[in-house]
Amino acid sequence: MANAIDTITVNQTIRDDDNSTIMSAKEIFQIGFFTPGNLKSRFLGIWYKNIANLSVVWVANRDTPLADTSGVLMFDANGNLVLTNGDNKIIWSSNSSNTVMSPVAQLLDTGNLVIRYANDSYPEDFLWQSFNHLGDTILPGMKFGWDLVKHLERYLISWKSPDDPSPGNYTYGVYLKGYPQRVVWKDSAMRFRFGPWNGVQFGGKSNLMQNMVFTYDVVSDEKDLYYMFKLLNSSAAMRMILNSDGDLKILTWTNNMQGWDNTVTLPTDKCDDFALCGAYGICNIIEKTYGRDICGCLDGFEPKFSEKWRLADHSDGCVRISKLLCGNEDSFQSYSNLKFPDTQNSWFDRSLTLEECAAKCLKNCSCTAYGNIDVKEGGSGCLLWFGDLLDIREYLGNFQDLYVRRAAGELGKRRFKVQGESTHNSEKKGLELPLFYLVTIAEATNNFSENNKLGEGGFGPVYMAWRLYKEEKFLDIIDDVILAWCNHFDVYRTIQIALLCVQPFPEDRPSMAVVSLMLSSKCEVPEPNQPGFSTESKLLDSDSSSSLISEHFCSEFSI
Repeated sequence: MANAIDTITVNQTIRDDDNSTIMSAKEIFQIGFFTPGNLKSRFLGIWYKNIANLSVVWVANRDTPLADTSGVLMFDANGNLVLTNGDNKIIWSSNSSNTVMSPVAQLLDTGNLVIRYANDSYPEDFLWQSFNHLGDTILPGMKFGWDLVKHLERYLISWKSPDDPSPGNYTYGVYLKGYPQRVVWKDSAMRFRFGPWNGVQFGGKSNLMQNMVFTYDVVSDEKDLYYMFKLLNSSAAMRMILNSDGDLKILTWTNNMQGWDNTVTLPTDKCDDFALCGAYGICNIIEKTYGRDICGCLDGFEPKFSEKWRLADHSDGCVRISKLLCGNEDSFQSYSNLKFPDTQNSWFDRSLTLEECAAKCLKNCSCTAYGNIDVKEGGSGCLLWFGDLLDIREYLGNFQDLYVRRAAGELGKRRFKVQGESTHNSEKKGLELPLFYLVTIAEATNNFSENNKLGEGGFGPVYMAWRLYKEEKFLDIIDDVILAWCNHFDVYRTIQIALLCVQPFPEDRPSMAVVSLMLSSKCEVPEPNQPGFSTESKLLDSDSSSSLISEHFCSEFSI
């Protein structure tokens, strides 16, 4: 097999000593033998064919490396892929369960190594596939999660080190206890978790959806529970890895840089550490910027040990100030913009309404909070928490209300103000525009530092916005706190509008009425010219209309 092909048939082999390989049909992926880093051991793996630095996405013999180049991969008469060493000892096998007639093994352009019938390429009929036996990498098209019928779990295990594919200390999978959630574990301890899926996004990390490279599907029914990345551009290369430090990274290949761009890294900050603030504690990373404690207590709670709390030891969390009466006298306080608590001690029913959910929680003395499962179409489903509420953080952009049980007649203000508290019958009125704390904006501009200022227009300072806009690095101007929840397309649009507002000539600036229409519509925003960097601009007549705007702005709106 001197020449690479995408399939092998029974009794054909791939040998390490003659550098034979299998390549996918479009030469995207390749399978063969490799040595990682400075190790001397040899492994059978799959990597990107046309990416210069070796980017391995799957390894067969992670537990049993080869000592030399004597390895041979064979497709035997039973339809199994078998890897042997120089002593002809089997060190890895696909262990396909059934003996079949005319099987073939094929490396697909998705990176999936499959065993199938020679005349049947339908994925549901695959006899075995590497996509069901993940390593440290998730590729587009992989199902990450559970086949509930076969009780098959697809999860990640980190490498031992960047140069050693042996199983490391970290795993990432879908935890089925209570309401399902995605969790990174270090050995048997939770390190980080996503908030539960709410029908639109994962609580706590909405920025996973806001990019121009990929989207993802979520399937949850009686047979399957899995997540799957899908490329928006089929020619792009993207992968998620669980590295040897326990970090999740979403990497996209950039041809210009000839390297992997780190699109997302999780955890993002200290508040992502599991249960950092203990029971009924709430983490707010913005507080750190101002030298304040990032941990506080939910309203109606106080630190369990105040002295330890003052020393920044929050492990014991918070306790109730007033005891619950355990009956209809108790009430609930609603919180928005929070990551939902850990759900391993929860119960759920997708058929119940929010009102039915509240009644069910009230009748059970152990129930400490409730909320909707799905936020679409006004909300549906019931999620109940029992026992302590753990791993809560402030999270702007999560519009899913959490209702926490409070003692009868107990009202007060929380230590941290969370924007957007709501009640069952609250109405959203007026223009739906993004709201920012002043402290968040101050943080993003380093307290409005002159070092971040490029100039001034008629409406005040222009901070960084033009140079980065022209270099197509507009996300660099956004603070990480905002970037974690904002929509990247909305950011780009807002920057465009902001630059239009600081044009040097009044006739090229939109009126406030036009700005409001731009922010609330999906119409195309005209390309701004270089903004004015002086304070000598004429005042804009509030009744005038911009010639630049009039020429380009949507015809369906009256200016």
